Amino acid sequence: MTFQITVQPSGHQFSCDEDETVLAAAMRAGVGLPYGCKNGACSSCKGKVISGSVTHKAHQARALTPEEEAAGMSLFCCATPHADLVIEAREVAGSGDYPVKKMPSRVSTIEKVAPDVVVISLQLPANETLQYRAGQYIEFLLRDGKRRSYSMATAPDNGPITLHIRHMPGGLFTDQVFSTMKERDILRFEGPLGTFFVREDSDKPMVLLASGTGFAPIKAIVEHLVQTGSKRAMTLYWGGRRPQDLYMDALCREWAAKLPNFNYVPVVSNAEAEDNWSGRTGFVHQAVMADLPDMSGYQVYSCGAPIMVETAKADFVAKCALPEEEFYADAFTTEADLAAF
Repeated sequence: MTFQITVQPSGHQFSCDEDETVLAAAMRAGVGLPYGCKNGACSSCKGKVISGSVTHKAHQARALTPEEEAAGMSLFCCATPHADLVIEAREVAGSGDYPVKKMPSRVSTIEKVAPDVVVISLQLPANETLQYRAGQYIEFLLRDGKRRSYSMATAPDNGPITLHIRHMPGGLFTDQVFSTMKERDILRFEGPLGTFFVREDSDKPMVLLASGTGFAPIKAIVEHLVQTGSKRAMTLYWGGRRPQDLYMDALCREWAAKLPNFNYVPVVSNAEAEDNWSGRTGFVHQAVMADLPDMSGYQVYSCGAPIMVETAKADFVAKCALPEEEFYADAFTTEADLAAF
């Protein structure tokens, strides 16, 4: 059975099969619902069911609480319809501009930039290109049918696609990356995916908030804004447990020295005496709050661990007057996050 989905306030409509999620149907129809992980962990696709009813597949309770579900909220990446639906969602202009492709790539370089982080570069087949927006991600297609998602760390048209990969001990894919992967290996992927990219219809100053390898899409966004000659003010807050987690600190300091509209604030939460760290300490989002107690005129682009992203959004909105609709995020979910359902 097929149902009709109507999105408010745009009025856009699309069909959805009864065993299909609302998000999958929207993507198939080219309707730009916001999304990130696509598996019920990050809450980027959360919206409201105004009429009709849905069943939710497995998801994390923190992404959609029972109280929210009772109030009509829904995770559209996990929701399958029982009837025609009217939903309320903030659509993302431009999210469907570039085709999603499945294609092979060859590992051209592997560079270890921290004890647990490598940067890999991908070479695409001759005469093939991947059009994407800075901030989007690709999914590697593994042989067992599983997928692993990584954000592109380079702006479009700024050299080969690069990815920042952190080792998750015991991880099916990252164990391979850190042990047996070598240059010229073939990897298949699908992309571009995600709605985490700059809303270029605004000139508001931007807070770029990253933890760990959440820096990857932020790097692509900065490069894109530099390429396009944007004059928007940008402040990057990058947090790690120890200084070595800020594995491209020198690049960020170079940006701060060269770009008149760019500031950089590194934050370390668990520095050891041997690190000789004299910079900001504590949780990275709290550094933002200390510097910007009134965020009513800002946009925030946040990427990293789900707990950081969720806490930052809640605190910025509740305590710093950030408009909720001006917080854009990509939470990096791991297999451990998914196993916690």
